[in-house]
Amino acid sequence: MTEKEKADMIELHVHLDGSLRPETIWELAMIRDGKAPAADLEGLVTLMQAPVPCSSLSEYLSRFALPLNYLQTDVALERVAFELTEDLAREGVEYAEIRFAPQLSTELGLSQMEVTEAVAAGVKRGMAAYPGIKAGLLLCCMRGSDEGTARNNMETLKTAADCVKDGEKGRIVCGVDLAGAEEVYDTGLFRNLFAEADRYGLKRTIHAGEAAGPDSMWKALEMGALRIGHGIAAIQDQSLIKELVTRRTALEVCVTSNVQTKGVRSLKEHPIKKLYDAGVHVTLNTDNRTVSGTTLLKEIDLVKNAFGFTDEDIKRMEGYAAEAAFLDTAIG
Repeated sequence: MTEKEKADMIELHVHLDGSLRPETIWELAMIRDGKAPAADLEGLVTLMQAPVPCSSLSEYLSRFALPLNYLQTDVALERVAFELTEDLAREGVEYAEIRFAPQLSTELGLSQMEVTEAVAAGVKRGMAAYPGIKAGLLLCCMRGSDEGTARNNMETLKTAADCVKDGEKGRIVCGVDLAGAEEVYDTGLFRNLFAEADRYGLKRTIHAGEAAGPDSMWKALEMGALRIGHGIAAIQDQSLIKELVTRRTALEVCVTSNVQTKGVRSLKEHPIKKLYDAGVHVTLNTDNRTVSGTTLLKEIDLVKNAFGFTDEDIKRMEGYAAEAAFLDTAIG
């Protein structure tokens, strides 16, 4: 891609805890524990990346346990948020929405608001150091059925709402998400949660149609999803495709990740080109840069080589992403 084309790149779906530098985890471990979590850096990378082959979404998600173990202080959270913003900016990303679950970083006593403030501080520092990038934050609620998860999810919504109401914080916290094991916890279980999100007036994207079928996506739409994380199961339902086109609902597609999590059986069977050709607002994303061993540039090259996407197609998908961005002043 040319430098001009790189400058137009938009990343709507990237998880903070899946996109950490292995070197940083090594250093955080040495500071906290006095020892590294692996024999060498190469071994640490193996612990942080999806195994080859990866058998399921659940196995893929297991790679988040190690990084989260070290994302329990404000110093660590601010650092990794800055570093991800820096990595995205150096790659040429103009706008990004970085997502994370604040409830997963409260084990040492931080509140969800303190977690969010630390991540926001790191991203703001990154934007100051690299003026070419703008970034927003999405706070993830987590799939689960226990009372603790339900309580934490409600706190996540309130944290997001309080940030949005605050003029300064509202310029960076831009919405909420639902993440986790979709094949275990049906999307419909979270209707009450997103009814509360309606009450707060929060924009939302929902992981759906990755490890479950089209029904999960229909439920996400009914629950007010303005975008859908992954959404590749739409290819199984022509009426859903028509609905997505009519609504101009963007799908946050992450090709490498979808293959690793067995959302599709192989790269050849990935439906991204069929969905795009049907008029669905497909966008390209990384999901987890470290876990999937990818970057947005790699994803662009992948779809060009595997599916014949042209530079004009890539430009159109970036236009879809710009249109779907949750921050009103995201692009330009």
